[in-house]
Amino acid sequence: MSASGTSTSAVISSIATNSVLFGIFVGFFLLFRLKYKRVFSPKSSFDILPEEDRPDEPHKDPFRWIIVLFRKPQSFYIEQAGLDGYFFLRFVWIFAMVFLCGVSIYAILLPVNATNGNGNVGFDQLSISNVKNHGRYYAHIFVGWVFYGAVIFIIYRELFFYNSLRSAALSSPKYAKKLSSRTILFQNVPDSLLDEKQFFKIANGVKRIYTVRNARPLVYKVAKLQGLVNMLENAETKLLTTALKAKKKAEKKGTPIDSDNIYDYVPENKRPRKRHNGLFHGKQDTIAYCKEQIPILDKEVKSLQKKYKTFTPKNSLFVEFENQYLAQLAFQSVSHHNPFRMYPAFTGIEPGDVYWANLRLFWWERIVRRFIAAVDVSLVIIFWAVPVAFVGVVSNLTWLTNKLPWLRFIYNMNHTFLGIITGVLPTMLLTALNMLLPIFLRYMAKVSGSPSAQQIELYTHDSYFAYLIVNSFIVVALSSSASSTVTQIIEKPTSAMSVLAKQLPVSSNFFISYIILQGLTITSGTLAQVIGFCIYYTFGWLLDNTLHKKWARFSGLGSMLWGTTYPLYTTLVCIVLAYSIISPLIIVFASAAFFLLYVAMSYTLTYVMVPGTDSRGLHYPRSLFQIFTGIYIGQVCMIGIFAVGKGWGPIVLQAISIGVTVFAHVHLKQAFNHLVQVVPLDCMRPLDGYSETPSFSGETEYKTKVLDRKYRRGQIDEKDIKKDEKVQEKVAEALVKSDIEFTEGETTNTIVPLLADRDFKKIESTNPIVRFFRPDVFLNYRHVKGILPASYNVEPPQEDDPKAYALPEQSAALPGVWIPEDPMGLSKKEIEEHSSYINISDENGTFNKKGKPRFTGPPPN
Repeated sequence: MSASGTSTSAVISSIATNSVLFGIFVGFFLLFRLKYKRVFSPKSSFDILPEEDRPDEPHKDPFRWIIVLFRKPQSFYIEQAGLDGYFFLRFVWIFAMVFLCGVSIYAILLPVNATNGNGNVGFDQLSISNVKNHGRYYAHIFVGWVFYGAVIFIIYRELFFYNSLRSAALSSPKYAKKLSSRTILFQNVPDSLLDEKQFFKIANGVKRIYTVRNARPLVYKVAKLQGLVNMLENAETKLLTTALKAKKKAEKKGTPIDSDNIYDYVPENKRPRKRHNGLFHGKQDTIAYCKEQIPILDKEVKSLQKKYKTFTPKNSLFVEFENQYLAQLAFQSVSHHNPFRMYPAFTGIEPGDVYWANLRLFWWERIVRRFIAAVDVSLVIIFWAVPVAFVGVVSNLTWLTNKLPWLRFIYNMNHTFLGIITGVLPTMLLTALNMLLPIFLRYMAKVSGSPSAQQIELYTHDSYFAYLIVNSFIVVALSSSASSTVTQIIEKPTSAMSVLAKQLPVSSNFFISYIILQGLTITSGTLAQVIGFCIYYTFGWLLDNTLHKKWARFSGLGSMLWGTTYPLYTTLVCIVLAYSIISPLIIVFASAAFFLLYVAMSYTLTYVMVPGTDSRGLHYPRSLFQIFTGIYIGQVCMIGIFAVGKGWGPIVLQAISIGVTVFAHVHLKQAFNHLVQVVPLDCMRPLDGYSETPSFSGETEYKTKVLDRKYRRGQIDEKDIKKDEKVQEKVAEALVKSDIEFTEGETTNTIVPLLADRDFKKIESTNPIVRFFRPDVFLNYRHVKGILPASYNVEPPQEDDPKAYALPEQSAALPGVWIPEDPMGLSKKEIEEHSSYINISDENGTFNKKGKPRFTGPPPN
């Protein structure tokens, strides 16, 4: 059996094995999706979400829901998945189409690679490693120019689109009126500004200032109090469950118990007991212990809450402004003359997303922490390369048998089994290894000083992408190539570089198997909710022993963690781009995989998961810029292959190509890096110069210094007025055509034309090619505004919570206890006993036929 043939059989075995798993998972989904709606369609099947946030139930036909989802407008996905989810779906769809169109390069590259070559067989015959005549490298050069150039244009087009849609979304009433859009977190605040008054001297329009204070004793006692309440709830539930079992057991014996005294069902020695004061103390009655300790601790908490203002201020401030415009002016300004003061600053952080422990850091501490985190992540990436390299070796195991005779028993294996070992097993091992890192990386994000869930996810995004590129791509590619050429290197060490360059395209077969795994098994597993099904029904049965836990399991819908989701598929795109010219067969597999992923994720984000931490789409441009990594690797690999073949002409042309790529990369970052972090001012100010907008209110200088002065002096130019009116009418007509409601009045109940809405050009074309190549015209602010859902043009209820960005423990109240109601009336007796010091209720709680607690509605407290 030849090594090339084995490599091909590994891919075929991977297709066969993953197809079987794909069929099993899809069959499981189709069979049970209508029966287990809590797992497969919780958003639409239960009253967990507000009615306006619930999608229609998925079609009952096994496959019609796919057509329904494909017909949904973009606004539907923005509504259901949020900006982060929508941009992820767009990312998947865009590159599915890129790879589908990329198949067209087969017409040139496959004949060039396959004919009159080095005699490779199988899939290896279709890669650049089979090219014998070095003059044919020019075909790869020019195809690479076109293909990589097209990808760079797509990146530019999508960055333009993202910037336009993000600006339109953040300036819409839904976002502009949010408290998080009007609030800025300043860190490294000097002591002179660390109070609720001084910052009014720096910026205009300040509404409220929240000083973050060091309240560790309060935080500790609130956590301890919550633990005691949970302990009491557990003990009460266990006590009532034991009593009900005793009642049923007595009835079976023919000696029924008719009493409402708990001790007639559960004797003193059977009540919940625990060592509350350490291992060397005796067990105490848990309920009695909680009854004694909770009032004492609650009193201590309330005392500390009253003293909160006296606690030492930390190094951070939350500053709430009257509107988003004033907040952005402060956010985009330099607030202090000293370095590392009032910096970094963040906006768009929801109160629930704050990571309070990192708000106390000094500037020097933040630098040290970031350095330590970077070193730790780098070391993990380096040491993780060892098991990952082993995976690459396994994928090319048969190549080692030439010089390692004790491995030749491999040739005696069944052909199918050998394909599974070298094709399926390594890809599954790689997937398992990749799943272990995110927990560590998120911890490192906290160590580095990230102050919010958004920043933690963005840090995780960058570090996880670095890990995946190094270990899941470069290390695997090199170890796979090295293992396949080890015998040649052993015989002639000086030829190592040339041998590796020739064999690098061969390692693409492993990545084809990996993409097949992602496209068939992982996507179908996502659709089948394998993990979610096990967690909900298995873990719920094992771990949820109180009503609060059961309700949290039922009502707590999952959300995507974009810090690890985006990098995984960004890396796949990079792998495909790197191999697209030297081993183009990978493109067709990638296209199919991304189309399947789009279907699975569309369903999951629509019917199963809710939007999580709102990063306002920031992962999307980050991934778009990271895609340049794949282009660079592909271009550098081609130079290496040309250098081995001494094709000096192709080397010069490829060097030019790399230079153009660097030029485009640098200038795209210059163009968009700042824009995607802020809300441009012209997206917040009115077109007429005096109306109120969702982001801006108050008198404008245009009105006082231009219009009013002209009226006072009688210098009104009718031509100017008519010109302004004509522009406003033109914008209004354009907005109406985009299905956007607008008004010329001074209210913000409907959309007021903004300065950015004037962003139109005179190109009118229905030609899709023209529209595609002119994003500056057809993907500008005014055009993409029509994509937003109608709900984005509705003002949300005004938020005016004076404690919104205060430490949660500052206003934390004593939690309530929820117990199930029993037929003997024992729960009522327990409520009477404990209601003097804690809110306890059995409303909406009962027992099922098996004597297990269950809820009939939401928690009463």
